[in-house]
Amino acid sequence: MSAPDRLASVRYLVDDVQAATDFYTTHLGFTLRTSAGSAFADVVRGPLRLLLSGPASSGARATPEPAVPGRNRIHLMVDDLDAEIDRLRAAGLAFSGDVVSGPGGRQILLTDPAGNLVELFQPAESRPA
Repeated sequence: MSAPDRLASVRYLVDDVQAATDFYTTHLGFTLRTSAGSAFADVVRGPLRLLLSGPASSGARATPEPAVPGRNRIHLMVDDLDAEIDRLRAAGLAFSGDVVSGPGGRQILLTDPAGNLVELFQPAESRPA
């Protein structure tokens, strides 16, 4: 896993990335960190990184069954997604669906014991060679 001192990230699915970005930066004191046009933006405020995923982003794709209805989830960044998948499978954990690739990187979902979604995400720029 990555170091625990990284920003805490939460993903929100939005219909209009620019409108959401404007709302959070104009009204709630967030600062734009990254933008991928209409697909995705992330804004930060203190230790919170809010991921704004539009309809064209990989994060906005349908949640695979049997996940509990709902689209919000904890988002944990990892340095090597494939290694994390192997490690967690070896520990007996199962994933909800397969790895999904998008403009910002790769991700996979798993559920905690209560059925809450957890997304493991490897940014495109940190993929192992």
